[in-house]
Amino acid sequence: MRLADACESAGAVFSTGLDAFDRVLGKGLVPGSALLLGGEPGIGKSTLLLQVAGAVAAAGNRVVYLSGEESLAQIRARAQRLGLLHDDLYAIATSQVEDVFALLEGKEPPALLILDSVQTLSSLRADGLPGNVSQVRAVATEVVERCKKSGCAVILVGHVTKDGVLAGPRLLEHMVDTVISLEGDRQQIFRLLRVLKNRFGPNREMLIFQMLEQGMELVEDPATYFLGARDASLSGAAVVMAVDGQRPLAVEVQALVTKSYLAIPRRTGLGFDVNRLHLLLAVLEKRLQMSFAQVDIYAKVGGGMRLMEPGMDLALVAAVLSSYYDLPLPERAVFWGEVDLNGQIRPVAGDSIRRAQARRLGYTPLVCPPAAGPGESGERAGGFSTIKQMRQALFSRQKSGGQ
Repeated sequence: MRLADACESAGAVFSTGLDAFDRVLGKGLVPGSALLLGGEPGIGKSTLLLQVAGAVAAAGNRVVYLSGEESLAQIRARAQRLGLLHDDLYAIATSQVEDVFALLEGKEPPALLILDSVQTLSSLRADGLPGNVSQVRAVATEVVERCKKSGCAVILVGHVTKDGVLAGPRLLEHMVDTVISLEGDRQQIFRLLRVLKNRFGPNREMLIFQMLEQGMELVEDPATYFLGARDASLSGAAVVMAVDGQRPLAVEVQALVTKSYLAIPRRTGLGFDVNRLHLLLAVLEKRLQMSFAQVDIYAKVGGGMRLMEPGMDLALVAAVLSSYYDLPLPERAVFWGEVDLNGQIRPVAGDSIRRAQARRLGYTPLVCPPAAGPGESGERAGGFSTIKQMRQALFSRQKSGGQ
């Protein structure tokens, strides 16, 4: 068949019930599309998808929620607690994927099918127990193929390994149109929803939810969500304007430098790669002639957030210096920039996004690499070329050499 003769999707794109979720998906749920949602056990995958199912059903679309983990009574109790019981919301509790094929092959297939989870289902066409590679491949292949033919959108729930990657064959990620990850610390109330692959919209998008008794609630403006009630008068705390995907976030980086009584001083980092801390401390000792041989250094990212971007280097350096000198940083200062092994401050991706967000939130000074734009460079933009310049500007009361 010629590509020009191929029919477009039989149905129109329909909403998930969350405008922000629709935006990161593209426009919403595409008929016949397949979406894979991964996350750790207990992170809130089932709760979020039940909310989506309820919202889609409330809009008059037929939804089938298939669970291989919970009984119908458990699903109903959770839906009732969340206020999601609707006439168009159906549920199946089974471990056999064939039980849903009759619905997909009928005259009126559902608009949305949710499989929770693909690792708990088995197919008669494959050997072994549910969750092994052959079963996961067979279940996903059969469901996705039938959903594309019927025009039913399907959401597959996938477990993750202890390393945080989706369990099962990598074929699973290639078969679907969209891959989404739900992350977070179960001891915290926030959850991060990241779009890792998307054929219908932007990649690397992110949403932040709060896990409440009423379900997952979207944080509409997460720009300062992770700062909490911070006290800017304390030393050892710096605000970094981080970028996750395309979203700028103000996050606090904390450091504590204290006298050590150990033969080998302790270095601890939480919320980021501790190797980054070791590297930056070596740069400070070499380029600023500082000595950390007799001190323990602890550092963390506030709010339970985890940062993996190089833009946090400058904030981490500023927090360590602030605690070392026991002097607070300027109350509304914000930091970003990569620090290289020579003590140079290098630009990072998303500089314009960070600057715009920092100004919108009223931060000043902007402690960052010099701006590249016309008419806005050097100190006028709060830019510094080296950490030595930054230390002199922020800690001028200290003697040169860090003593």
